[in-house]
Amino acid sequence: MSITDLRNRPLRDLRISLTDRCNFRCAYCMPKEVFGADYAFLSRQAVLNEQEILRLTKIFANLGVTKVRLTGGEPLLRADLLSIVEQIANIDGIEDIAMTTNGSRLTPELAKKLKQAGLKRITISLDSLDDGIFQRLNDVGCSVNTVLTAIDAAQHAGLSPVKINMVVMKGINDHEIEAMAAFGRDKGVIIRFIEFMDVGNSNHWNLDQVVPAKEILARVGARFPIQKTAALERGEVANRYLYEDGLGEIGVIASVTAPFCGACTRARLSAEGRLFLCLFASQGFDLKSPLREGKGDDDIQKIIENLWHHRDDRYSELRMTQKSATRKVEMSHIGG
Repeated sequence: MSITDLRNRPLRDLRISLTDRCNFRCAYCMPKEVFGADYAFLSRQAVLNEQEILRLTKIFANLGVTKVRLTGGEPLLRADLLSIVEQIANIDGIEDIAMTTNGSRLTPELAKKLKQAGLKRITISLDSLDDGIFQRLNDVGCSVNTVLTAIDAAQHAGLSPVKINMVVMKGINDHEIEAMAAFGRDKGVIIRFIEFMDVGNSNHWNLDQVVPAKEILARVGARFPIQKTAALERGEVANRYLYEDGLGEIGVIASVTAPFCGACTRARLSAEGRLFLCLFASQGFDLKSPLREGKGDDDIQKIIENLWHHRDDRYSELRMTQKSATRKVEMSHIGG
């Protein structure tokens, strides 16, 4: 079955936040001044359990979803992660399972187990190669070497291609653009440069901190000549560029300066079971209550189908014309 929204965008991708908790306190996502020691995270009862996640994933697969990405918070904090991966891998229609993680808990043993369970690909966040800058960014003292070890573990386990997400922020880490590109070439990983986005309400976003994709590409291209290449499939968020000498590729996610709302095929399921139709949405739709109230799969499928049919979200295209101070869902709730 295939369904489309008001802009003729099909439902193909499901991002599942497994937890709202994270062991990092990155300033652009979960700054300590907001997510401090007294912050009230979701209780265990409030979070979707394993069977609820699997049941909803099956329903989404019936509606055309073929790709699942597990996010958080930090998904590696979830004790039943391996079982969730293994069971999602066995759902008819699901062709690809990926995960986004900060890498701090990804040991060689866990990477191997995730691969065996059915995880195909992994994306690891790394915003700086400078240990001092990286520790200031994650704000919990995690070293760069910890994440570099995780990258090695993912590669050795065959979770390929390994992608590295770098959120580029002017005056903070933008001087490392060329160094990060060189690192990717040397390691054989795909660096994805991400424009700093106004996700949520806690990151003190300012347009002046955004390094435009054009500048990122110009700087990488001046060091290592690149050429644009086609997307592998509709709905990809990153524009792909190949190195002319054949040593890999980079991706650039330009949500601010070159919005891609028109090709968005992603639905986002929060840890507490709310469906968000856009990364920048202010409203989520409760799917947990119907589950726990005993509604059948057909009833829940109709709810999702109706919500997607009426979807008209395109925040990034309208960003500069938005006048209201509408609160948006925090990225830690829906995993970016």
